[in-house]
Amino acid sequence: MLMSRKSVALGCGFALAIAVTACGGNKENTTSTSGGNQTAAAPAGGSAPSAASKPAGNGPTGTASVSGTVTYDGQVPKLPAISMAADPNCAAKHPGGEAPSDMLVLGDSNHMGNVFVYVKDGPVANATYTPPTDPVKIDQNGCMYSPHVTAVQVGQPLEFLNSDGILHNVHALPAQNQEFNMPMPGEEKTSPTKTFDKAEGMFRVKCDVHPWMNGFVAVMSHPYFAVTGKDGAFTIKNLPAGTYTIEAWHEKLGTQDQQVTVTDGGTATVSFTFKRAAPTS
Repeated sequence: MLMSRKSVALGCGFALAIAVTACGGNKENTTSTSGGNQTAAAPAGGSAPSAASKPAGNGPTGTASVSGTVTYDGQVPKLPAISMAADPNCAAKHPGGEAPSDMLVLGDSNHMGNVFVYVKDGPVANATYTPPTDPVKIDQNGCMYSPHVTAVQVGQPLEFLNSDGILHNVHALPAQNQEFNMPMPGEEKTSPTKTFDKAEGMFRVKCDVHPWMNGFVAVMSHPYFAVTGKDGAFTIKNLPAGTYTIEAWHEKLGTQDQQVTVTDGGTATVSFTFKRAAPTS
């Protein structure tokens, strides 16, 4: 359903340090599971809250949930820091004028942040849900997008903030929805809200003024998704009983999916592990 665009390179340092691949994770659940699959990275298109706790509309709901963690396995690549020397206003917001790379965010035990986890297939995948009226907000803070990865439902407002107080512009590059490019002068603290009328996998949002600024947004037809924080944890609640394909997406390490069956009131556990590819001769 989602994650169909081609990946976009976001930094030569990362591309050289880590290959775009992933390995299947292990999993447990309350009823049954099947082996996970992996694919190459989804499009250009991580930390954000989960979707609304109780979906509205005529789509099915339930009392089951899926939770788990996402972990990075292997030697962590040394990613170059983001230099902001090109704009002294941005450089002044960070010690030494540099910010850590946001391409690979790891917490304790190499748990991975900024991983988008969602229901790819199952009883809710093609249902219709009334979108929340509260906007999802992305802040331009420290000349970075926060959150780095997020999602909205079809028809849900998306709003951009400008905590930096300097000129930015928001250039969104969806493939199925309308592209937009709007300037945000320093005195403009909030943008007009944007909505999307088609479900779409991850697409890139960039700032043409500050080329290191990249964020990613997905547009979902349902509310069953989450984005991991630095603890690598996610929970997807209020699922009706059934069998689901759960997919995890990372901007450089690709996608993995696993199948899981949940019962009413039950919680399934699904774990994903990403790692670098072995070098090829």
